[in-house]
Amino acid sequence: MSYPKIVKIRQQLDNTLVGDIDSVIRSELNGANISSRIKPGSRVAITAGSRGITDIVSVLASITRRVKEIGASPFIVPAMGSHGGATAEGQEEVLKEYGITESSVGAPIVSSMEVVQIGETPSGIPVSIDKNANGADHIIAVNRIKPHTEFEGQIESGLMKIMVIGLGKHTGALIAHKYAVSLGYERTITEIGQCILRNSPICLGVGIIENGYGQTARIVAVAPENLYETEKKLLVEARKKVAKIPFDRMDVLIVDELGKEISGSGMDTKVIGRIMNIYELEVNHPKITRIVLRDLSKKTRGNAVGVGLADFVTKRVADKIDPVPTYINSITGGSPEKGRLPMVYANDREALDAALATTGPVDSENVRIVWIRNTSKLGEMMISQGLLEETQGKETLEIIDEGKEMEFDRHGDLYSFWENQ
Repeated sequence: MSYPKIVKIRQQLDNTLVGDIDSVIRSELNGANISSRIKPGSRVAITAGSRGITDIVSVLASITRRVKEIGASPFIVPAMGSHGGATAEGQEEVLKEYGITESSVGAPIVSSMEVVQIGETPSGIPVSIDKNANGADHIIAVNRIKPHTEFEGQIESGLMKIMVIGLGKHTGALIAHKYAVSLGYERTITEIGQCILRNSPICLGVGIIENGYGQTARIVAVAPENLYETEKKLLVEARKKVAKIPFDRMDVLIVDELGKEISGSGMDTKVIGRIMNIYELEVNHPKITRIVLRDLSKKTRGNAVGVGLADFVTKRVADKIDPVPTYINSITGGSPEKGRLPMVYANDREALDAALATTGPVDSENVRIVWIRNTSKLGEMMISQGLLEETQGKETLEIIDEGKEMEFDRHGDLYSFWENQ
């Protein structure tokens, strides 16, 4: 079939925004009585994960300043399970790529994969966390609260998760995912998280909620005794703000890049409607027949976990995959399916042709194509003319150009509409 014309649209997303991060952090920490929880001379471990949280450097720097004002000594602990190749050096390098260094946040980075067991859950799950963090007088858990890519529940990705998977390092993450196979993710994370709250020096949680554009919408300091219940409420709020593709049925989704900084599964499963996890329920929406993946992000450093969520990829994707972090991450997460390599084509044109050939009885007039940069940037996208009718009457959608032909360069690759932005 011939290629359809494509049109650029803009989607209006939640734009709630924190103005002054430092003042909000200070107010929240003071409101949580940080000075009564942390004493002068104490050592305070502050978690830093491997997700692309927009203002994480500013948040960590503000927390560090307030801890120092009390007279305590803060340090940063990489809290990212098996990421960074499951090595201390690799995890410190991941933080560096996000701009998290001793000079930028005002506290040393103490990276190690060594853990200590601190207890056992009612279901018999052994619970281990980072040895350096557990050896501190206090731990402040910091993370973004958002829907998880592997399951749906009252708590998903947030403070409980960074304590369980992040502070658990490779050992704890592997154990958690193994038990999730039989107990389910929510029960496993909840049981381990509650054990950590009881048996480790967690003194505060700092939850971050981002708006639809990935900007900081809210920051909340949470006392450990209220952490579980508060996180459940914050997740409800976060769900309302997350960006989604504004169409429920698509024949082809073209994704420019996959990356660990974009989503824990490379591509956000709730955005693409595919969880691909044998021990959790699949999501039902949106319904996308074929997914074409064009590239890996630079920051993912070859970790292509989530590549198995696509149907077709380019040779460019396959050539950039580093099997070591990809396999470690996939196995640790109990989801080897996400590390599988889909059909590989020489270029975008061939991959798109394969996708179009397997979508059913469609033609260039009615085929439903959406083209996005990645699953975390959904403010603008390209759509085929077959979806134009669905934009009518939607106040949150704006057509911002007259449409154009899908163009390929001499190598058979698409000219990206945002390359010059």
